Amino acid sequence: MQTRNNDTITVSEKGKANLFGISLIAALAGFIFGFDTVVISGANLPIKELWHTTPWFHGFFIMSMALWGTVVGAVFGGLPTERYGRKKVLLWIGILFTVSSVGSALAQDPYTFSFFRFIGGLGIGVSSVAAPTYVSEISTPKTRGRLVAMYQFNIVFGILLAFLSNYFLKGVGGANDWRWMLGVMAAPSLLYTLLVFMIPESPRWLIIRRKDDAAARHVLKQLGIPDATEEIAAIKAAAGGSQVADRKGFFNIRYRRIIGLAFFVAFFNQWSGINFILYYAPEILERAGLASKESLYNSIAIGGTNLVFTFVGLYLIDRVGRKTLLALGSVGYVISLGMVAYGFYAHASAGFLLFFLLLFIASHAIGQGAVIWVLIAEVFPNRIRAMGQSFGASVHWVFAAIITLITPVFLDEEHGIFRDNPWPIFAFFAFMMLLQLVWIYTSVPETKGVSLEELEKRLVKA
Repeated sequence: MQTRNNDTITVSEKGKANLFGISLIAALAGFIFGFDTVVISGANLPIKELWHTTPWFHGFFIMSMALWGTVVGAVFGGLPTERYGRKKVLLWIGILFTVSSVGSALAQDPYTFSFFRFIGGLGIGVSSVAAPTYVSEISTPKTRGRLVAMYQFNIVFGILLAFLSNYFLKGVGGANDWRWMLGVMAAPSLLYTLLVFMIPESPRWLIIRRKDDAAARHVLKQLGIPDATEEIAAIKAAAGGSQVADRKGFFNIRYRRIIGLAFFVAFFNQWSGINFILYYAPEILERAGLASKESLYNSIAIGGTNLVFTFVGLYLIDRVGRKTLLALGSVGYVISLGMVAYGFYAHASAGFLLFFLLLFIASHAIGQGAVIWVLIAEVFPNRIRAMGQSFGASVHWVFAAIITLITPVFLDEEHGIFRDNPWPIFAFFAFMMLLQLVWIYTSVPETKGVSLEELEKRLVKA
């Protein structure tokens, strides 16, 4: 939790352990998010061959239906998170994930399959609102970056395990390999649901929404906060200052700057091409000249690179800051995407293309991957944090869904606009990352080591 200034809070060792454990459980929603996001890459081609759908149908229903569910979950996830609390919403996320994994694995037609993928998408969308919000509200200024970024770490850990799972399950069930790939997610989903019962409610939500100081004080003691009374007073003081703006609604001029920050960090995140590459990794690698089995194997290299450099991002985010990481990542984006575009254009070797695809993944993990959920979760005032997180996550997922929807139109081997050579796609993403670099240097403030209440004073227009 944060005090009224930037002074370091002395937290007991037991409190630190509790804080880490609670944050880790909440952030495990990211693991299922990552697994669910990428597991479809292994089912992509088998399902296309099984149901013989058109490129538009395959793109809209099979590949992006989960993302449309994610959009709905992100758009509306802020409402229940504010009304019913962070913990209850996290619990329902686990239930949605469990139902989705079992249902999609057993689906007998593309419509039933798409329905259960939509259910899983709802869970992802709501988790991208509730989990970062929750963790940001229980963290200290000194640890908030890396604790919230654990959500991203769990996302990439889930991505890696999804690639590994797809690789090792290929050939196990014959034509039904893809069912096993999707069904295994039921186990971690159920485990996560049970673990959420062990975590407390966010003390900030208890103070601001439920007006329950006693329950909040109990949670603060669990987190090792030495003076819970002073902390509660600081939170109430900051909340009181935003009540007038609250009555004017979320989209009012006082919040113009932070809404802009949330919009553009989410917008540029997707126009880097990250979901395009993760969703279609095996197909892209096959275009680079790798055999089917080999391309699936090298997808694991993508997941491993993502995980390793996410560790680097976690280490640096509270040391060098959010803005610096975004800038470093942007430079890496421009170089890697530019070279992938050149590699396809010049028909370079598969090894050349794979190297720069891995550099792209590393750049994302250190920059946007580590920062996006942290920045969105910390720039909004306490009273509208869940709604702000919902807004930023919605922008992120709307563009993710659009990109996934239109990809078959450009990439499909028979009908795609760039079916012969996809280099213009990567050149476009490189240009967008140049624009991101300009935005970072002109508009993004540094937020590391600053309390949530102090950030509100700095970023919200009086």
